Amino acid sequence: MSSTSEEIGDARESRRDNVLAEEKRQFGGIKFGSAFFGWMTATGMAILLTAVSTAVGAGIGAASNTDPGQAAAQDPQTVSIIGGIVLAVVLFVAYYCGGYVAGRMARFDGAKQGLAVWLWAIIVAIVVAIAGAIAGSRFNILANLNSFPRIPLTENDLTTGGIIVLVAAVIITLVGAVLGGLAGMRFHRKVDKAGLSSH
Repeated sequence: MSSTSEEIGDARESRRDNVLAEEKRQFGGIKFGSAFFGWMTATGMAILLTAVSTAVGAGIGAASNTDPGQAAAQDPQTVSIIGGIVLAVVLFVAYYCGGYVAGRMARFDGAKQGLAVWLWAIIVAIVVAIAGAIAGSRFNILANLNSFPRIPLTENDLTTGGIIVLVAAVIITLVGAVLGGLAGMRFHRKVDKAGLSSH
């Protein structure tokens, strides 16, 4: 009896694997449409989380009767470290959410969907930089969004520390997006397992 139930279980698992392999063959790969909506989610989350972190910082300053400008002048290194940590968390969470949306929408290849979300961010940043260079800084959309998290880095500030911060931000957003894409895809594997195992 147990041998028969094991054979049935093995047959169902084999069938499920075959169905998923065929679905992935037909519908897998990077879906740039899903990734675009993932990038939009990442951007929206970054704006929202930046606004929340700014409000929390202002609230803490008001509660402790501390002027942020004076605190920064007295201990700039601590303020920079805290600001860097907050920026890293905001970027990671935002791109994790973006990757998750892309992974859920595309269903297959979660890591690739997360990578595509990150590529959209790079493409948009390049397009905006070119548009800003051609049309002038007043058309730099990302710079005019005061709540959008930006790395305070210009061509004149390209120091070793600035390059490290830039590289860290690139890595954090990439890792967040890929992990989010994998998490979004995992939901569909649970659904497939439940649906295909019952037949």
